[in-house]
Amino acid sequence: MPATPAAESARRFQDKVCFVTGSTSGIGRATAVRLGREGGRLVIIGRTADEGKESVELVEKAGGEALFIRCDVGKDADLKRAVDRTLKQWGRIDVLINNAAMMTFDPILELAPNDWDQLMNVNLRALFRLTQLCLPHMKGGAIVAVSSVHAFQTTPNVVPYAASKGALDAFVRGVSQEIPHTHARINAVAPGAVDTPMLWSNPNVKSGKEKITGQVGTPEELAAAICFLASPEASFINGTTLVVDGGRLAAL
Repeated sequence: MPATPAAESARRFQDKVCFVTGSTSGIGRATAVRLGREGGRLVIIGRTADEGKESVELVEKAGGEALFIRCDVGKDADLKRAVDRTLKQWGRIDVLINNAAMMTFDPILELAPNDWDQLMNVNLRALFRLTQLCLPHMKGGAIVAVSSVHAFQTTPNVVPYAASKGALDAFVRGVSQEIPHTHARINAVAPGAVDTPMLWSNPNVKSGKEKITGQVGTPEELAAAICFLASPEASFINGTTLVVDGGRLAAL
């Protein structure tokens, strides 16, 4: 009997090697779990071993395989080591999810140059380097970078974050023109307010200076969009940013 559409969807990432940064919590963890549930072999990338172990356990419980690699994505040597270990383990990379990010909360005139550099290394340079490192090992692959509504409309005191996300979107558009879609597609997802540690640790949110109004998304809702863009179902989507924000951007 032929497989049903639902059964086919459940196997969208069967045996595909999926490299997910920032997958020890929040959107990255939810994405890794979903990819594992759909048959993926997950490379869990993060800085904390305990949280990495938890993510591995969740992926395996969902039915996938998982490998944790401790990695600071702001460090080039860590990125190269993580990709090399992935290739040693599984021989290829099919999906790259660039999710790890950080924020700063200082006014631009008070921001330390080193803080700007660190943020750009994590939020933007890591995507550039991982694209360089992973693309040679892809065929029919997919890259999905996590952007933000801050790329379109932002607030005071988060200029470096907003700038990095605007540049990320431009990077996605440009790379899609350089790389044949048969080699790999590249897209971005721009979340709005999502129930993650990054949102609730924002000092502007904690103090009430920044009001979170309207719908707050779940990591699982973002994971659904990310996995769609990485899947064969999105084969005609390339070089664009999908806003997944519950209408937040429209209200700003």
